[in-house]
Amino acid sequence: MNQHLNPKPEAAPDKLPPPPALLFEMIRSFVTLAATLNLSHAVKDLSSTRQTVRRHISTLEEEMGAQLFYVDDRRYQLTAAGEAALPGAKDILARGTTWLRGQVSSVGHLQLLKAHVGQWDFYQEQQPIGRIWKDPSLLLRETFRAWAMSAGEIESPHFAHVRPFLIIYRQTEGAWICVEFGQKSVYVNWFGQDYARSSIGRPISQMPAGEEFSYLIYEAFHEVEATQIARLDHVFTRMPRLPSDSLAPVAYQRLILSGFFPDGSPAVMSLILPVDQVRITGLDPSLIESLDPVTPIAFDPEDAIFERGILGK
Repeated sequence: MNQHLNPKPEAAPDKLPPPPALLFEMIRSFVTLAATLNLSHAVKDLSSTRQTVRRHISTLEEEMGAQLFYVDDRRYQLTAAGEAALPGAKDILARGTTWLRGQVSSVGHLQLLKAHVGQWDFYQEQQPIGRIWKDPSLLLRETFRAWAMSAGEIESPHFAHVRPFLIIYRQTEGAWICVEFGQKSVYVNWFGQDYARSSIGRPISQMPAGEEFSYLIYEAFHEVEATQIARLDHVFTRMPRLPSDSLAPVAYQRLILSGFFPDGSPAVMSLILPVDQVRITGLDPSLIESLDPVTPIAFDPEDAIFERGILGK
């Protein structure tokens, strides 16, 4: 009977061999060649040699048991396996590089990003989505409720009363394009209507902290679009104070929502609310003290149709 309660353990399976010692450099060669599809250009970008890049690709293919590239008319092309492996490879490079620089960590399993380049600062900490319900911003709560009631449909009548406060994006060829700036959005308030109109159709600019840092910044947009969820972040950074080129400190909370255009194609919507306090681990309090006075976005409580309905008003 005891034998059934305490069965004899089976022999432990053979340990898997460790990954190649130069795995990170191999992945860098793979990502660079995938970007250029030209061995000479990849070698130049990597400051490497043709033999080294070929060896890196060959070793990866051997370890993964799949061909990553094929050559067509003396030009490299990604195979289906290479296409499938590329996003993960980019992710490893971005996380490894930013981790080494101390730019990325996690707090309570939520993402924390920080960077400092010259006079520019950027801090972003993901927040539990449940903090929306305890936040003093009526607009924040109403936008989240409207998103749920509209099922993310941008043109839904349930969404019309909060849409003017949002910025709407579409992903095109890997870049996030601004397609609409709400008349009451913070972007219009910061930069003016003319500047906002001129920015329609432009991709979100790269961050000064480098390509890998930008990759992790935009990961929030990819995550929301792919999983069709919502995400809340607190951000401190410095933005141009037009018409001069000087940088002004700003703090805001950002609610990102998945959405759908009328044809069913995916969108990402962003509500940005300026604040004078943010929950960001390790942020120097003196930076918050340097903020200009914050004027809350005007939102008439009578327009909060879903919150009024819940409260029976």
